[in-house]
Amino acid sequence: MSDKVSDEARVIPLRPGPGRPGPGRPGPGRAERGSPESARPGAPRPAPAEPLWRDLVGDVLRRERQAQERTLRDVADAARISLPYLSEIERGRKEASSEVLAAAARALGLDLGDLLSRTRSELVRRTGAAQRTAHRAPRAGLLLAA
Repeated sequence: MSDKVSDEARVIPLRPGPGRPGPGRPGPGRAERGSPESARPGAPRPAPAEPLWRDLVGDVLRRERQAQERTLRDVADAARISLPYLSEIERGRKEASSEVLAAAARALGLDLGDLLSRTRSELVRRTGAAQRTAHRAPRAGLLLAA
């Protein structure tokens, strides 16, 4: 029972950079999905990827801040978050902790539940999840979300 295991870790980037093939990305000699080379008549189109939670949260925070006509500096100061970090959160570059999200939400006059509710609504709007789940049978029980 001596299975040889490589010491090398397999790393799969979440978002492969330009020129780097990743899962579902074309490598050398492979055509991009949806490109004319890979299109087959009658072939089903791949489902679009679901948006990342951090992108959705960032969009909701930015939209609310702009609706209040406030600057990044104003909100960052009120939330006691560095301006560059808040900017990265809004752009979906950073996965913020619940404490940071709560502080940013409070600085905008929201509570964490409001922010999460608006983010969920944005997810449903972008993915049409409400239409897909409407056909499922209701489940009994408790659903917890982080």
